[in-house]
Amino acid sequence: MHRSGFVALIGRPNVGKSTLLNALVNEKVAIISERPQTTRNQIRAVLTRPEEQIIFIDTPGLHKPKHKLGSAMVQKARNTMHEVDLIFFIVEANQPPGRGDGYIADLLQNAASPIFLIMNKADLVSQQKLAAHRELYLKAGPFQDHFSVSALLHRNLGPMIDSAVSYLPEGPQYYPPDMVTDQPERFIAAEIIREKLIALTRQEIPFSVAVVIEEMSSREDGGLLDIWAVIYVERKSQVGIIVGKGGTMLKEVGIRARQELEALFGQHIFLDLRVKVKREWRNREEELRRLGYSD
Repeated sequence: MHRSGFVALIGRPNVGKSTLLNALVNEKVAIISERPQTTRNQIRAVLTRPEEQIIFIDTPGLHKPKHKLGSAMVQKARNTMHEVDLIFFIVEANQPPGRGDGYIADLLQNAASPIFLIMNKADLVSQQKLAAHRELYLKAGPFQDHFSVSALLHRNLGPMIDSAVSYLPEGPQYYPPDMVTDQPERFIAAEIIREKLIALTRQEIPFSVAVVIEEMSSREDGGLLDIWAVIYVERKSQVGIIVGKGGTMLKEVGIRARQELEALFGQHIFLDLRVKVKREWRNREEELRRLGYSD
């Protein structure tokens, strides 16, 4: 019998959902950052084994939105909860339950799918505190199973995956066995550029940035892959910050992004980055749709 199904990763911002997603397939599928609300879209990672295939879905962190982008992100996460075979409720093992965790636990009461409690960052807490926090979290709802893991160190992921498989229905192999994500190359390239921007900028800049790949094509001789990308910001003052003095910041973003993209795509890349202002794009529905953040 072949089992297959979809597993949603649900939780507050910055609990390590994207790090866990990458660890589950042992590949970098989602960008990661210490800053909250880095994930803006559903991101799928595919784990294929001889008799099963699991499609893990990373979702934006559930939070109180302050703009239409935030509302769209939260809606994506809430919709995903009702479209999967199993839910992983991700929490921080080194912290007791907070109001945000309680809010999500209440939302999950209406979910029809089985729910696992996944206590991530277990490497950051003593066994005594871990047990105390686990007891508090388990009171939040009926969980079919629970695991303490470290996504960063890849600890205890195997038993969690094995248990998840047992809750999946009999089904087909949805994706080829060598596929680890169904994200298009343009999306991946844009996300990698955005990750470098997040790492190199501070304050409001990471939250105000959107990246669009305008063109992506290989040259006829196959020697170079050309990528033209536009970095959108909300205010003119932000352009100077991203470009930097003498263009140094934008150059560094380009160097870091190009290195990772070349390793990913296996060929040399010409990367052209431009910065443009799109005022208040996070609060404009038509822009959210154009940028792929809203249906």
